[in-house]
Amino acid sequence: MNDFEPVSLLATQPFLIVAKKAMPADDLKGLIAWLKANPGKASAGTAGVGATDHVGGALFQAVTGTRFLFVPYRGAGAAVQDLVAGQMDIMFESPTITLPQVRSGQVKAVAVAAKSRLAAAPEIPTVDEAGLPGFYVTFWAGLWAPKGTPRDVIAKLNSAAVTALADPTVRSRFTDLGLEIYPRDQQTPEALAVYQKAEIEKWWPIIRAAGIKAE
Repeated sequence: MNDFEPVSLLATQPFLIVAKKAMPADDLKGLIAWLKANPGKASAGTAGVGATDHVGGALFQAVTGTRFLFVPYRGAGAAVQDLVAGQMDIMFESPTITLPQVRSGQVKAVAVAAKSRLAAAPEIPTVDEAGLPGFYVTFWAGLWAPKGTPRDVIAKLNSAAVTALADPTVRSRFTDLGLEIYPRDQQTPEALAVYQKAEIEKWWPIIRAAGIKAE
């Protein structure tokens, strides 16, 4: 937080909790029950050690009392391929990566890790609805500038970002990808600084408790 100047919050993607097609469970409660009945036997693909899906999975284990093996890949795409092939059991991943496979019926989506359903997939229940209230995991994007960037330059960059995010074509494309644009009042440097600090305070204890160290 001390090395950059915040410019604007851009967009967020609530993660999907997905499972291979052959998974016996069809909903989140069933998945948790299956994992508890099979401790240490399931595998969860991740985009790499310390990636958001890895940290989100660690939080899932902590709040559900389940145990499963994390398998790091060189990117989420390769992990999803193995999930489709049935070589992985579950994933905690962004809609951009998993939604096409969910729509084609190649994998199951049991919940979206957010307070609200995805506009791009309103049929998928939230974790609150599915029986795991408060389990919110999102991949979010912001815009920063180098430390010491003049305030007038920050203002110009922010104005450009706000204008781009208001464009109907941009908004439509983001929705198709499962991305949700932050409300206008959150597209400010101040809001980004507050949000970034809150995310660090939320996730750092989880990372530390799980012993996760990025490679």
